[in-house]
Amino acid sequence: MTGYGRFQETVDGMDITVEIRAVNHRYYEYSSRIPRAFGFLDERLKPYVQKFISRGKVDVFVWVETLDAPGCEVCVNHSLVKSYLKAVDELAERYGLKNDLPVHELARFPDVLTVQKTPEDEEAVWLAVKTVADKALARFVEMREQEGRALCEDILNRANAILEGVEIIEKRSPVTVREHMEKVKARMRELLSDAAVDEQRLLTEAAIYADKISVAEETVRIRSHIKQLRSILDSAEPVGRKLDFLVQEINREANTIGAKCQDIELARIVIDIKAGIEKIREQIQNIE
Repeated sequence: MTGYGRFQETVDGMDITVEIRAVNHRYYEYSSRIPRAFGFLDERLKPYVQKFISRGKVDVFVWVETLDAPGCEVCVNHSLVKSYLKAVDELAERYGLKNDLPVHELARFPDVLTVQKTPEDEEAVWLAVKTVADKALARFVEMREQEGRALCEDILNRANAILEGVEIIEKRSPVTVREHMEKVKARMRELLSDAAVDEQRLLTEAAIYADKISVAEETVRIRSHIKQLRSILDSAEPVGRKLDFLVQEINREANTIGAKCQDIELARIVIDIKAGIEKIREQIQNIE
């Protein structure tokens, strides 16, 4: 299922934006764009987002801007200072110069003083980002739920259309047996001319033919599968893969009916049923 959620908020002196996008995908596939300085967030976000999204190609974008002045400290490279002082002493002694090097001049020497940023508190940053991510996810889930309701309605409508076709097949199937037997009887009379038609033979033929084209078991199973489909759609859990399997079973029964039907009208209905099943299959690929 597709989905989009974005939220921006200032938390603990950080301006944080989290954006989540997802498109249809058979499995859970995660990718992210996070500032390099906050790369540690990626290993936290991936499993966290998966709690809300079990199926789909998900892209997560995070922007973090520190509004307060970052914590820094000035460090002295003492070993380098000693080397500088030793070198200055050697110059003064060798060339008879006065060694009056002031501290402020020494501090200007390369790499004597360095500014280092205080390391980020990873746990504090994660909690702040998680706060914003929760709100982005809430919007994301809301959008997916709206799409899910529309998909559910479409699937149920198509399932009802399939049941209507099944009902026609159940009513039409016995009629095809009678029509077949009339054709057989007419053919036998034509071949036997004035001879009497063996009614017992016709009854036997009718029984064999009726058993051959009987689709009662298949239609009962289709009704059962669609009942399960409705029940699964009412579930609050991810149901995409269950539905995918169930639709395969419905399609299997429809194929069997199609193989048994030797009536043009029934064949057309089976084609309509299979078309409806295929549409449901396509929609299910979009369901988590």
